[in-house]
Amino acid sequence: MFGDLMGMMGKLKETQQKVEDTKKRLNTVLVDEQSNDGKLKITLTANREIKSIIVDDSLLEDKEQLEDYLILTLNKAIEKATAINEAELAAVAKDGMPDIPGMDMFK
Repeated sequence: MFGDLMGMMGKLKETQQKVEDTKKRLNTVLVDEQSNDGKLKITLTANREIKSIIVDDSLLEDKEQLEDYLILTLNKAIEKATAINEAELAAVAKDGMPDIPGMDMFK
């Protein structure tokens, strides 16, 4: 019984390390998004850290338009990055779950 418990604890520690490693790797995965007309381009990591914003000069003439572009394009980029982040971390967590009787339904 204690051997099983120790094995599960070891597997959980291993999974925690894999999750941390995955989070670090996601800092290097870049997500690019742009407005429909290409006037605003945003790059962020899969951990949702903004790396660059490129604004076409024509958007600098209209503050409200620029704000709208930023909101729409940032939200699309964050949505993409979140999907990648969640899929990667879920895969690591699922792979690292110990076999606990009766818990099969969560895999």
